[in-house]
Amino acid sequence: MVKQNTKDKIITEAITYFNQYGFGAVSLHELAQNIGISRGNLTYHFKDKNTLLKSIAQQMWQKMETERNKSRQLPSFENLHNEVQLYYRFQKEYAFIFLDGQVLNHPTIKQQFREMTEQSIADNRASIAFAIKMGNMHPEPLAGMYNHIAFTSWMLAFYWLPQQIIRGEKTEEDGEKMIWSILLPHFTKKGVESFKAFFGEDYYHNLGKPFETDLSKHIAF
Repeated sequence: MVKQNTKDKIITEAITYFNQYGFGAVSLHELAQNIGISRGNLTYHFKDKNTLLKSIAQQMWQKMETERNKSRQLPSFENLHNEVQLYYRFQKEYAFIFLDGQVLNHPTIKQQFREMTEQSIADNRASIAFAIKMGNMHPEPLAGMYNHIAFTSWMLAFYWLPQQIIRGEKTEEDGEKMIWSILLPHFTKKGVESFKAFFGEDYYHNLGKPFETDLSKHIAF
C-alpha cells in the first residue's frame, strides 16, 4: 500500500470531514486537529479553505472525466446508464459539494459544473437520437418532449442525493429506474428487447411499485 504524502492526506481527510459536517462549518484549525497536524503545516500546503476546495474540485473533475471518457464511444443507453451511476458514485464520495448551494455557486466549482451539466444533457440527447436511429425508440411524439426527457434524466441523476435528504428517504435504491420509467414508454419492441438483454427481465419487471388506481386510497371524505 502506497503511503500518502501530507498534501494528499489533507485532501482525503478534508473530504471526509466536510462530508460529515459541511464545508462552511469547519475551520482550518478544526481540520488540522482532526487530521493530527498543526495548523501551520496545513496552511503550508493550502493557504486557506478556498485553495483546499480548489484542489478537491480538481481531483473530482479529473476522476470524473477519466471515468466519463471510458464510455463515450457511442451515444448508447449503456452510456446513459454509466453516466447516471457515475453521478451517484461521486455524490457519495464528494457529498458536501453536491449538497451545499454555496459550494456549488463557488467560482471554483460553478463554471465547471455548468459545463459538465451542458455536456451531460447533450449526451442524453445524443443517446435518444442514436436510439431512434437504431430503431430502439419511436420518433418524438410531441415537439419538445425528448429535450425535456434529456434534461429530466440529468436532473434525476444530479439531484438524487438532495431529494433523499429532503424527503428523509435515504435508501440504497438510486433514481435510475425512474429515468428508465420515463424513457421506456417511448421504446419500440426492438428497444424493449435490447433493454431486457442488457438489464435483465427481473430489472425490467421491477422498476417500482405498481400505481394504485383505487381512489379510496387517495381521497379522504
